[in-house]
Amino acid sequence: MIDHIFFYLGLSFITIHEMDAIRCREWRIFPGLSLLSDKLGYIVFILVHIPLFFFIYWELTHSQDIAVFIKSFNIFTIIHLGLHVLFLKHKNNEFKDWISWTILIGAGLCGLIDLII
Repeated sequence: MIDHIFFYLGLSFITIHEMDAIRCREWRIFPGLSLLSDKLGYIVFILVHIPLFFFIYWELTHSQDIAVFIKSFNIFTIIHLGLHVLFLKHKNNEFKDWISWTILIGAGLCGLIDLII
């Protein structure tokens, strides 16, 4: 059996969510980034994700204690889902369709399941 299969599935959901976040212009929800034009917000949003994903890939291949990273990431997916629920009524929130919420809930559930098992 594959160790942490739900972690890897959750990571896949988060990766796809970030693609969907570009479509939904997620930067318009963030304090600070919401003040930028769409063009500049898009650029900053994209550029910020480069070091974030680099960190994830680095930790997966070079971590001294990968179990701590996986647990932390699982907790992040749950908090991330909670933040999207909290900002559901935000005027610039475009995460309204079933596919966006399937991805968001999928990531959070995978994180929760991986923590439990």
